Amino acid sequence: MTAPDDSGALLPALSPDHHALVKLVRDFARREIAPIAAAYDESGEFPLNTIRQMGAMGLMGIEIPEDYGGAGMDTLAYALTMIEVAKVDASHSTILSVNNSLFGYAVLHFGTEAQKHDFLAPVARGEKIGAYSLTEPMSGSDAGTMESRAVLNEAGTHYIINGRKSWVTSGPVADSVVLFTMTEPEKKHKGVSAFLIDAYQPGFIRGKKEPKLGIRASATSELVFENYACPVGNMLGKPGEGFKIAMSVLDAGRIGIAAQALGIAEAAYEASLTYARERQAFGGSIGGFQMIQQKIADMKTRIEASRLLIYSACAAKERAKKTGARFTTEASMAKLFASETAMFVTDEAVQIHGGMGYSKEMPVERWYRDARITRIYEGTSEIQRMVIARNELGLR
Repeated sequence: MTAPDDSGALLPALSPDHHALVKLVRDFARREIAPIAAAYDESGEFPLNTIRQMGAMGLMGIEIPEDYGGAGMDTLAYALTMIEVAKVDASHSTILSVNNSLFGYAVLHFGTEAQKHDFLAPVARGEKIGAYSLTEPMSGSDAGTMESRAVLNEAGTHYIINGRKSWVTSGPVADSVVLFTMTEPEKKHKGVSAFLIDAYQPGFIRGKKEPKLGIRASATSELVFENYACPVGNMLGKPGEGFKIAMSVLDAGRIGIAAQALGIAEAAYEASLTYARERQAFGGSIGGFQMIQQKIADMKTRIEASRLLIYSACAAKERAKKTGARFTTEASMAKLFASETAMFVTDEAVQIHGGMGYSKEMPVERWYRDARITRIYEGTSEIQRMVIARNELGLR
């Protein structure tokens, strides 16, 4: 592969640094995460110890400049890290994704210098956990209908925030949160503003923890705000810019979720290859059966197509750093195809493994459960198709 030029026609190459990063992350994931993944999935406990180790390795702020506590690497490095971690455990990769993209990208690109040093640096170093809070019980993909409110006090010093947010990844353990809430409800989505929330101030309440199908060690909960006083200096961007910030951040986040989906798919595929070679039936390995071969061929093809779409999205995001252009379509295509690939591949993996694929004695059923969320969070597959089509048609 060759490096991208300004035309955007080419895909990024893996540099020696990228290869070294892949080896570093792969070795760590197999040594430290693989032995505990099933137990943490069963208990739903947040894996704080390994997350702290990942922070010490620079993995919690891969694209964040070194001045703000990060590793100062590129988008491809982030995607490669997500793939390797997700191949071992999707829960760890989810926590990694939120810190790097949903929280880190938001503060890096829209925060003030003070906000970057106070909120971003500790998260990028892995010393604190970040979260991103957009969804509400009655407001998912349609952010313009959110019911939470932020009202400026009479002194003009604080916004008083009230409301309930839902499905907040890392909500039960987050130290800092990027919160989106209404400051001018009459303007619908143009009245949404973003705030940086210190989770240890009065009025911040962690709600019920969600009992989830998959990514169970990635803690998810409601967040409740009861007269939470947020300093005006903690507004991220300007009043009314929240929706624009949220959508920009989701563009970046979707590349991470695409990479996560690819990692899950690769793990299930590699296990299926091994099983197809070793499992004996009717006098030979099941890999000799044409129906199994068809599954292997389809799984491999979709995995490699997903990889190319992810690499293309990484290249588009890198170009955007220079040009300011959006990379929405590339990110949405990568997320859409890779997430549906993960679901297809893990389903086929269960089928290839037969009864053993349905048993918790093997990780195939966990990969199957983990894959399902990739078609939902950070924009459902239906939303991705809408985004891609509207961009292609020139609709806004």
